[in-house]
Amino acid sequence: MNKTEVIARRILGWKLNRWDRWYDPEQGVFIYDFQPEESLDHALLIVERLKSFGYTYTATEEHEVWFNDVCENGDTLAQAITNAAFSLADNSTIDDGWL
Repeated sequence: MNKTEVIARRILGWKLNRWDRWYDPEQGVFIYDFQPEESLDHALLIVERLKSFGYTYTATEEHEVWFNDVCENGDTLAQAITNAAFSLADNSTIDDGWL
């Protein structure tokens, strides 16, 4: 799974409906073209979701963010948020072949 997939499934709780859209079962809506690394609006969905789980979000530098004790950076703020969220959600012990 790539970063977007890991975040959509494990943090946002979405299900892949088609190759180009996600389904949010909590709100009953379809999400098209989800690209959190490129869209700050999409990245902020991740921030809000993690805040609802009790994480504290802090942007310390132009492109550096913290979720509690996890710090990541990127070329843009959206990319930094995505990288930090991926660090929280990634479970590398599961072989991608099994998913």
